[in-house]
Amino acid sequence: MLTSFVHRVQRGIDPHVDDPDHCHNHSVVPEADSDWPSLSTIIQFRDGVRSRLENLYAELDSGKRVLSRRIARMLCMCIEHEGWHVETLLYMLIQRSPGALPSNLPTTLPPPGFVSPPWDILAAQWDSTWESFSVLGSDSDSEARTTMLGPAEIVLGHDDSEADDYHFDGHNTDEVLNHEYGWDNESPARAIKVGKFKVEWRPVSNGEFAQYWCRNQGKVPAPKSWILHGDEATGEIEIEVRTIYGPVPLRIAHTWPVLTAYDDLEAYAKSKGGRMPTEGELRLFLDTYEVGYEGGGDSGFRNWHPVCPTTGPNSPSGKGTNGGVWEWTSTPFQGHEGFVGTNLFTGYSEDFWDGKHQVVLGASYATIPRLSSRKTVRNFWQHNYPYAWVGGRVVYDMDY
Repeated sequence: MLTSFVHRVQRGIDPHVDDPDHCHNHSVVPEADSDWPSLSTIIQFRDGVRSRLENLYAELDSGKRVLSRRIARMLCMCIEHEGWHVETLLYMLIQRSPGALPSNLPTTLPPPGFVSPPWDILAAQWDSTWESFSVLGSDSDSEARTTMLGPAEIVLGHDDSEADDYHFDGHNTDEVLNHEYGWDNESPARAIKVGKFKVEWRPVSNGEFAQYWCRNQGKVPAPKSWILHGDEATGEIEIEVRTIYGPVPLRIAHTWPVLTAYDDLEAYAKSKGGRMPTEGELRLFLDTYEVGYEGGGDSGFRNWHPVCPTTGPNSPSGKGTNGGVWEWTSTPFQGHEGFVGTNLFTGYSEDFWDGKHQVVLGASYATIPRLSSRKTVRNFWQHNYPYAWVGGRVVYDMDY
């Protein structure tokens, strides 16, 4: 039974949004309820894995086992994969947060003692920040809203081949402890050229997207991060934004980056004469202006919600936080020169080279620091998947 269970939890199903019957490679999904493992079986499996991990750490601490680069990689993969799924679980739970569903349906409640933030006080601070990081307070001034970058040559990724692990055992202390481990799609390091472009300081906000959505009702879907109250036919709509604490009014969250599908943000960008950035363009912007977790950025559960972005001309050297969201790029998720797939998590990247996934960079407020701080990390989501915590910023070609 445990072997069967391992096969079933080895990977998610991740069906295509357009064709839910089409999934990437995965084990057979049980058809009968009786074929699924019981709660006690799941707990037994969990406890067994934890016990093995604790024993491994005890053997490493005692010197009974030597920390090789292979073992170190596996431990890094464990903590990071757990981190990915903490974030995934939360964005699913937030769809069932209090007030997000009809009263007759069960909802996800925050843990006892999980106190809601002082929203009105915070909103006043965010409003002030929004204005102060707009030159002259004018969002209509394109020069105030954008900065110019490029041309430049940048390096994507790092050199981190699993095949090299066997050359470094525990006696190569520096190569084991100080090596930067990552996922297969982060390697190898490769130089690319980025042309000259203009880019908005801040990701598209809930308030900006709400104005766009109201002008285009019926043509543009509402983000799944919103809850709508009222009658769309009459245009009398009240927008609330989902949080783990329950929905908050748009007036509270209007400065936060909007969380929605790539397709929706690409349409928004085109309506402004712009587009979504390439991976190289967004990487250049984030490397130039983002402060990261150590600099006070909104990741690693510093907050349990997005915040108003602070990158802009009034901050030191333009540096700040993007508000605590991942960001879409226009770059399809696919292979690159020198790519070698992992043998420890077969198909981790290749299974998603289907023309439907976009490269996603940055970090959300729920991204663990070791992922949010590593600049080589590349996330990926289907272009029309609306639930993940991903926003986007508009860039402009210089001939526009």
